[in-house]
Amino acid sequence: MTIVTIRPGDSLYKIGKSYGVSVDQLVRANGIDPDKYLVIGDSLIVPSPEEKSGPLAVNGYAYPFIDREVLRKTLPYLTYLSVFSYGVDDEGGLVPPQVDDTEVVQMALEAGVAPILVLTTVDESGGFNSQRSVRLLESADRRNRLLSELKQVMEEKGYLGVDVDMEYIPGEFRQNYTDLVTFLKEGLAPLPVFIALAPKTSREQRGLLYEAHDYMGMGVAADRALVMTYEWGHTYGPPMAVAPIDQVERVLQFAVGEIPPEKILMGLPNYGYDWRLPYEQGRPARSIGNYEAVALARKYGAEIQFDERAQSPWFRYYDRRGQQHEVWYEDARSYQAKLNLLRSLGLGGVSIWNIMRFFQPLYTLLDGYFEITKVL
Repeated sequence: MTIVTIRPGDSLYKIGKSYGVSVDQLVRANGIDPDKYLVIGDSLIVPSPEEKSGPLAVNGYAYPFIDREVLRKTLPYLTYLSVFSYGVDDEGGLVPPQVDDTEVVQMALEAGVAPILVLTTVDESGGFNSQRSVRLLESADRRNRLLSELKQVMEEKGYLGVDVDMEYIPGEFRQNYTDLVTFLKEGLAPLPVFIALAPKTSREQRGLLYEAHDYMGMGVAADRALVMTYEWGHTYGPPMAVAPIDQVERVLQFAVGEIPPEKILMGLPNYGYDWRLPYEQGRPARSIGNYEAVALARKYGAEIQFDERAQSPWFRYYDRRGQQHEVWYEDARSYQAKLNLLRSLGLGGVSIWNIMRFFQPLYTLLDGYFEITKVL
């Protein structure tokens, strides 16, 4: 496949003619409306036969309230559907998601995709509750109760694995956390247990997000390690790429030294952010989809730039009130850079956060470059 950058005067017909493909082929590969004009600086996939690199596991996170049409379009490209999320109460009991997950689990099973129960300590406020994590990690009784309830729910619903995602655990509970994942893996066998890991670059990296995440220990304890290589650019931070390739590479270079590469799933963001300028600390950016970002550039006549160091697209625009904004997001070029890195490191797959918005170029690249694994 070839990825082209839109230049002044380009059209779907002109690009298609240059590469010997039809407008319909361009439309399908990129999921775009042929009646809307192209945006200068945007990227376009030109489909062509590709020698595939081999098998790739693809995990996609979704909330149970995902639009069903978005889910139907996405499932053919997935190995696993991770449903976010089940919580844990103060006594180790399992707390179901607020929206019933029965239908999305069944849709996954019918599509040959393995549904994975995401286990978190997200509480009623929507944030990770460190105290609940500590109570669970300190108590064998609570861990036993959690395992018992996990088995019951997984059998009733049809879940075929668990993804443990507990964040902001105090560093002194590092070994306890690894032991919990080992305990769940042994108790749930032969079903797999995944672990979601914060993006570390060294064993002793400081910070509440990182200290309890033992890459080497979790590489042994879990069947898959989902490394969250995104959120450098985030809701309350200054404008920048969500997943700059240089930072992603630093994390993954460390990861492959601690965890067998075939176990690692590289995190891929399926979103961007729109910041108001000048940036003010504490004022949140707005999360936007990748198609939505291009639509903004089209609406306000912005020319899309591409940051070569971050390997990410961005642009600025003025809204109708004269307020300036800066937008960073993902496109075919940024995903291609990440997939090239994945291939060079021999990683086992990708984990998409999240699949609530459909973005065809990502799936065109995954399906074009790899044989997407199916475990059912």
